Amino acid sequence: MPRFFMAGTNIMGGMAVIRGRDAEHVRVLRLRPGEDMIICDGKGTDYKCRLVKADKEQAEAEVIEVVPCPAEPTVKVTVLCGLPKGDKTDYIIQKSVEAGASEIGFFASSRCIARPDAPEKKLERWQRIAEEAAKQSGRGIIPQVSWVGDFAAMLDVANKKDLGLFMYETGEREPLSEVLDKNRDIKTAAIVTGPEGGFQPFEAELAKIVGLHICSMGERILRCETAPVVALTAVMYATGNLS
Repeated sequence: MPRFFMAGTNIMGGMAVIRGRDAEHVRVLRLRPGEDMIICDGKGTDYKCRLVKADKEQAEAEVIEVVPCPAEPTVKVTVLCGLPKGDKTDYIIQKSVEAGASEIGFFASSRCIARPDAPEKKLERWQRIAEEAAKQSGRGIIPQVSWVGDFAAMLDVANKKDLGLFMYETGEREPLSEVLDKNRDIKTAAIVTGPEGGFQPFEAELAKIVGLHICSMGERILRCETAPVVALTAVMYATGNLS
């Protein structure tokens, strides 16, 4: 069933009015009056609607039912990644949204191959990728994508969550499965993964000092774009959001 995001203020008196890009999308999909769609307010509420009319400027749909979006996880997970090079950011955003992340942030660390060159200019495109992934996967929100800043700023964000998971490929670590087994009732979590070159030992030590769990995901070395999605999937499974 086609899915659209729109501001809740555009749903009034049992009618939903769709304008802009989404109205154009209705036309491209060739939806006809009487066909059903879902309109989400971006806050976790789904409006099941039936199209009444549509033209080039706008579409109008009758609200049939209002329900909580069933696809939203019970735990809010922030995925924090060392800035990778090229279009790996796009993959991380898309797959993290599909897997259930509530936020995705990128940061600079000492082994980043890519250097942040006005990353704020990329935010609009990153947010569009998140929106399209949210539509495709039936999400009730559009996860926010942000540029967090440097390593210290990232630690500050991660440390404010109920559970902070720092993925590290060497040294003394806790098995991710054991950490998650002890924290199944969390409401918020942060997953921290490195860039192509991983983390420096002093960065892992800083993460440990501020209270993050230094975690292993087994003996296999995962690519920087794979690690956050695997860790996120593990969190979703452990908290009962993947069955």
